[in-house]
Amino acid sequence: MSVLIQGSQLRALLLGVRVYKAPVDTANGTTDLFTITGGRVVVTSLIGRVTTAFGATPSNGKLVYDPTAAGTSFDLCTAVSVASVAIGQTLTCAGNVETVGALLVAGAVGQVNVFEKPLALAAGTIELNLSADPGVGASDWTLTYIPLDDGASVAAA
Repeated sequence: MSVLIQGSQLRALLLGVRVYKAPVDTANGTTDLFTITGGRVVVTSLIGRVTTAFGATPSNGKLVYDPTAAGTSFDLCTAVSVASVAIGQTLTCAGNVETVGALLVAGAVGQVNVFEKPLALAAGTIELNLSADPGVGASDWTLTYIPLDDGASVAAA
């Protein structure tokens, strides 16, 4: 049986353009993951995967949106403990802007949340924010989006 539509084509139809951020080491403070430029985009999913186990030092993690224009940064999810998160576990936001949920840490086979309500975001950055350096650890990230404005795009930071 032949395949009429490839997996990448189906993903693009359902979720939009895929952007991959290579593994970033964990560190105290803020790490830029993605940069939005050229206008507004609709973020349809944002999923992290632990590539190096996080250390046991207590640390809370969350995702933050920081607009380029005048405005205030806001949390895409509330912070939860990321101490001792294992290789292969996923990180994503639970909920949507109206009901900001916690950063969801799921097992290697665990659930992956595709936004219940996609996020419309203007130019700015999406960041990983950790309250303390867990010692070791790294995660890669995948974001999918649909340009809302002509010329709008997302790139790995």
